[in-house]
Amino acid sequence: MARDVQQIIEVGVRMGLSLNVNKCEVIADPANTIMDLLLQSFERIAPLFRGPNLDNTWAERCADLSRAVNKLSLISSQDALCLLRASFSATRVQHLH
Repeated sequence: MARDVQQIIEVGVRMGLSLNVNKCEVIADPANTIMDLLLQSFERIAPLFRGPNLDNTWAERCADLSRAVNKLSLISSQDALCLLRASFSATRVQHLH
């Protein structure tokens, strides 16, 4: 997970964006220990439900974002941010946690 966050930060820098860690959340089972200092600074939220259905849905959303990253780097930062917020990110995942 920490490696994924680092990749998001690096991609954001290339696109002229930065990650606001004060607004970041990590959804993790309370029994799991978070070792990474950056992830420890995120607000911790427990998942509402567990199991393979949630894992599969998250995997699909991650695949969507992976495909989008390469294409988003071809457009302006403002347009990329609007697309991320409206199409690929919040609206597609806010019901999952």
